[in-house]
Amino acid sequence: MKEYYQRISDKVLINHLESKGAVLIEGAKWCGKTTTAKHAAKSYIEMDRPDLTEQYQQMARIKPSNLLEGEVPHLIDEWQIAPNIWNAVRYEVDQRGDFGQFILTGSSVPAKLDESTHTGTGRIVRMRMRPMSLYESKDSTGQVSLQDLFDGKEISATDSHSIEDIAFLICRGGWPSALDRPEKVALKQAFDYFDAVVNDDISRVDDVKRNPERTKRLMKSYGRNIATQAALETIREDIISNDVETFDKETLYSYLNALAKIFVIEDSPAWNPNLRSKTAIRTSDTRYFVDPSIAVAALGLGPNDLVNNLEYMGLIFENLCVRDLRVYADSLDGSVYHYRDKTGLECDAVVHLRNGSYGLIEVKLGGDKLINEGAQTLIKLANKIDTDKMKVPSFLMVLCGVAPFAYKREDGVFVVPVTCLKD
Repeated sequence: MKEYYQRISDKVLINHLESKGAVLIEGAKWCGKTTTAKHAAKSYIEMDRPDLTEQYQQMARIKPSNLLEGEVPHLIDEWQIAPNIWNAVRYEVDQRGDFGQFILTGSSVPAKLDESTHTGTGRIVRMRMRPMSLYESKDSTGQVSLQDLFDGKEISATDSHSIEDIAFLICRGGWPSALDRPEKVALKQAFDYFDAVVNDDISRVDDVKRNPERTKRLMKSYGRNIATQAALETIREDIISNDVETFDKETLYSYLNALAKIFVIEDSPAWNPNLRSKTAIRTSDTRYFVDPSIAVAALGLGPNDLVNNLEYMGLIFENLCVRDLRVYADSLDGSVYHYRDKTGLECDAVVHLRNGSYGLIEVKLGGDKLINEGAQTLIKLANKIDTDKMKVPSFLMVLCGVAPFAYKREDGVFVVPVTCLKD
């Protein structure tokens, strides 16, 4: 049996089961939702099992309560195949009156739910799973804890990863199926995922037939504009530059919504702090895939291509760091944002916790010049924040790809290799 890699989502899931009747785990296909859910469940059914799917769907229409029988927590995998299970779970949770009854997993948001479908508020809590962070895949030592940074503790770590190592980790991605495989096989997983999205998943999500070639062009454009606030019109024009047919805004939104519903793209919203000045804050989302390897696959690149184009590698490395920060922030009850104002001052990531604490983070591949630039940006932004109206930043951090140590600079900015970080 293949080794089970502990996930940060394991403890998030347990916490949710202790406080709600049911937990819905959502996220990209192949990211490990079912494996994690089965690790916590005492019984389960798989709605997408080929020899039973039709029977399960019929049972869901006739007597859905039969599908809810089993030792708890009871897992219903790919529940969206029979969306009316949602109401059945909500009702059963009310009847039993106990927490930790059900786990639902799904790789897409249902195209439509019956008008009678209840929101599930108070009964069903949602949690997001993503491809594995470097700490989960054992590619980070975890010597530096994000929680410790928020708590103001000292840090110390060493690292020996090369630029080639980082390029491989970007291209391999956080797909569980890529771990413990030969390099060629590991790198192929992202390309197989890309092909599945283009040829099947983007149309299956809402039963709307979409052109695979257009989907490819859209995802390539997203890859070229990774870690930027590229306007959707820019992406649309990029697509139609090689398309003899029209591709209007409504069609673009349809494609993008479908990709969001199957958790392929996950843009970063803008952070809006209280500032001392009346500087206008840009509100455009920053473009990201849920995993950096998707951009690599969309553009047909490999580790050597990234090493030979460090400027682009820096952008796609930012996607890797944002993926990991999102995974770590989830366990701390936090969210990840991006900041940019009209002066061009930009902060790659802001981890903001529910209690109001936050940390400012700049992402740099490495090198003294880039690290110094990142530190100066962080200090400049920190000095703009009106600390009479909100907390002082808990920490300022330059998150690196290649750096020999994790340390605190004389100006108070932390420098941390991403391969040393954990939640």
